[in-house]
Amino acid sequence: MFSYNIQALARRVVEEGAARALTAACAESCTGGLVAGAITAVPGSSTVLDRGFVTYSNAAKTQMLGVPAGMIEAHGAVSEAVARAMAEGALRRSGARVSVAVTGIAGPGGGSADKPVGLVHFAAAGPAGVIHVAHRFGDIGREGVRLESVRTALGLLLNRIGA
Repeated sequence: MFSYNIQALARRVVEEGAARALTAACAESCTGGLVAGAITAVPGSSTVLDRGFVTYSNAAKTQMLGVPAGMIEAHGAVSEAVARAMAEGALRRSGARVSVAVTGIAGPGGGSADKPVGLVHFAAAGPAGVIHVAHRFGDIGREGVRLESVRTALGLLLNRIGA
């Protein structure tokens, strides 16, 4: 289902998380649960993955993760502020020690001049703090944007795990 690259990253998340006795949570919008899916494809993932939140709508981001509706209105769902709030909310609403959040525009529609198709914001939170990364993958197709987002999210999760 996932490329070798993504499988290898997911395996490292499980191995490193287990070695450090850390649990993780995923807060996903445009990836629709693919990050959690990649992790759960690894045997032994139940020792690391606490839960996943698929918060595709703005209402879900607010209800499930506690992202303020005013923040979404002010910055847009695809923004650094919302990605950070999603990652922090995933920690607050779970028993996890680290989290990763993904929010973006996978396409083919929905983009604008300021926020084009392929723009994805990521945040990861843990004991070492919150980090944010934004990528403009370009219009590489919906599946391409989503898979590149999974790869990036797993890398950020490894960063917060300390691997």
